[in-house]
Amino acid sequence: MAGDLFLTIDVGTGSVRAALVDRRGKVLTIIAREHEQIVPQFGWSEQRPAGWWTGVVAAIRDVLTGQPQARSRIAAVSACGQMHGTVLVDDKGALARETAPLWNDKRTVAHVEAFERRHRPATYLAHSANPAAPAWPGFKLQWLRDTDPEAWARTAAVLMPKDYINLRLTGEIAMDRTDGGASFLMDPQTGDWSQMMIDLLALDRKKLAPLRNPLEILGHVTATAARETGLQEGTPVLVGGGDYPVALLGSGVCRPGVGSEVMGTSAIITAIAEKPLLDAQVSNVGTVEGNWGAFMLLESGGDAMRWARRAFHEKQASYEEIVEKACLAPPGAERLFFMPYLTGERLGDHRNARAQFFGIGAAHGLSHLHRAVLEGVAFAVKRHIDILDRISGTPIERVIASGGGARAPFWMKIKASVYGIPILVPTEAECGIVGCAAMAATATGQFSRVEDAADAFVSYAEEIVPDPAWAEIYRPMQAVFEKLYVHSQTLYDDLDCLSR
Repeated sequence: MAGDLFLTIDVGTGSVRAALVDRRGKVLTIIAREHEQIVPQFGWSEQRPAGWWTGVVAAIRDVLTGQPQARSRIAAVSACGQMHGTVLVDDKGALARETAPLWNDKRTVAHVEAFERRHRPATYLAHSANPAAPAWPGFKLQWLRDTDPEAWARTAAVLMPKDYINLRLTGEIAMDRTDGGASFLMDPQTGDWSQMMIDLLALDRKKLAPLRNPLEILGHVTATAARETGLQEGTPVLVGGGDYPVALLGSGVCRPGVGSEVMGTSAIITAIAEKPLLDAQVSNVGTVEGNWGAFMLLESGGDAMRWARRAFHEKQASYEEIVEKACLAPPGAERLFFMPYLTGERLGDHRNARAQFFGIGAAHGLSHLHRAVLEGVAFAVKRHIDILDRISGTPIERVIASGGGARAPFWMKIKASVYGIPILVPTEAECGIVGCAAMAATATGQFSRVEDAADAFVSYAEEIVPDPAWAEIYRPMQAVFEKLYVHSQTLYDDLDCLSR
């Protein structure tokens, strides 16, 4: 039975999780340990990396307790983690700063705006793979350099969350190319740090951890880590990857033509491409198998339904009741449109975008409003799909859906009909855990390619196909939605002026 299990670790924003997965990709047991975000002031978000490690130790110990002889059966440890959380360590591997700013931290806005004033995207996209945005670690390092110079001076290496866990497990320092590719500092052509971007941000290359392949063996569990966690000393530990690209792999999204939609608070649509799609509207992340995930984010995905629940029902109705109400309206909601830009847009010249209903008539009621909200989110995501298709030249042929929205069949049917392509839902919802296992299985020789591991480990619970009658209604509505999107932009600045 030796070597028939993988221990996987996922360092999330809300919790750390450890799981045991067998060589068929079946999740046998999973344990989570929650942790809190620290919000020192509005727009800031950080966590203590030491708290991640405490949670990982507790989760691993609980997992091992629940499985007989698991300790000796683990072939490898594979971790993924929330991206962009910028951890500073000194030359002894100790934390140079107690907290790390997270992916959703906005304290870098001034640095991003200063960069955008000096540089147009066309001058740097080929060297960064991404337009400027507050999430990128490159800008977080600028902020840390400028506001915490003592910690910056002590810093010997910059790590991402899963890298810090790997350091505690193995004593080795490295970052993988999925996290590196979403740092604003890695050259997508070479897969190494971009001296041009480092110079533009006036950072120190010597402080950046070595970049390695996610599937490589980083090191082995040390005697100290073995005593803390209960793992067997010498167990191999992979370099690992960022949670989003690892979850793409664990949902079977690892080839061009296959797209992913994460349907949570926001809606993130990703298209797999051989190279990053260099456009100011598009972000890119390196994938585990060596491709790129070009993605666009709609800030208000599931959040649009949350807003409708609060605005129309003062939170007294359930989401199921809202969907039931929307089902009473016909497809297209009698030509009623909803523009779902409740919190603006992440990128572009119109981050101050607003939401609106358009086309309200005397015959419209609450059911129409609810259906329009669901359809409006679908139209907005379809707009992103069309942009990605146009830039890549390889249309998305099917979408793999995950997140809370994937559990709403009616909304999924709307989306499939708007997109005009099938939507599949993975049987195992823990896509990050499955992705980690697929990496470990490949690294230990069970599969020759990580894509083959994904094919073997991932299955789908259902396939939602477009409704031809609905699709016929939605097709011309999409064109009107596009016009509304463009024409509304002239009013956003005017709207902002009213509050001055």
